[in-house]
Amino acid sequence: MNGAAQTPSGKTSPVKIRVLIADDHVTVLEGLAAIIGRQADMEVVAEADNGRKAVELWRKHHPNVGLFDLRMPVLDGGGAIEEIRQQDSSARIIVLTTYDTDNEIARAVKAGARGYLLKDAPREDLLDCIRRVSRGEMCIPAPLVAKLAATVSSESLTGREVNVLELLAKGWSNKEIGANLCISETTVKSHLRSIFAKLNVLSRTEAITVANRRGLIRL
Repeated sequence: MNGAAQTPSGKTSPVKIRVLIADDHVTVLEGLAAIIGRQADMEVVAEADNGRKAVELWRKHHPNVGLFDLRMPVLDGGGAIEEIRQQDSSARIIVLTTYDTDNEIARAVKAGARGYLLKDAPREDLLDCIRRVSRGEMCIPAPLVAKLAATVSSESLTGREVNVLELLAKGWSNKEIGANLCISETTVKSHLRSIFAKLNVLSRTEAITVANRRGLIRL
């Protein structure tokens, strides 16, 4: 995709990687634009402060690479990636976020993200990821790949099991959980056994810890 363009003098110069940045924090947006803009082989063609605007700007500018935060107003990063990929199946988008829960990573990759980095990643890693993704490569650090693999290999919790976990995390007893969900205490215990088996844990505390790490619940 990145070839060479001819200058007025007749010499050729590399075609720059055209980047669209989407983040609702203005300082992050400006910082990323400054870093990318200083690279000889890159240029920022558009900036968006929400997911809906990102979709519109993608349609208008057709960038080579998108750099998206996950949690944005109007339309979140995952939703924006899904919409863009429906319109442009070749879209190459990197998620740059502060969140590394198993579910966040899995959702981004399922939506079609080609890269996933945390915002505290070294600048060199970010720039390398943009270049790799622009060439059609995947760019997900090994520790995040391991989390993704754990999510894929684990059995999904049902909606009711997530409800039980959320109340469990609030410190509620089995009796209180049952009363809140209009189910018997015996049914609550049955849900807990299933939750423990699916999360591969042995205690209520461990279940809450693992569920929070995977993004199934928020403490």
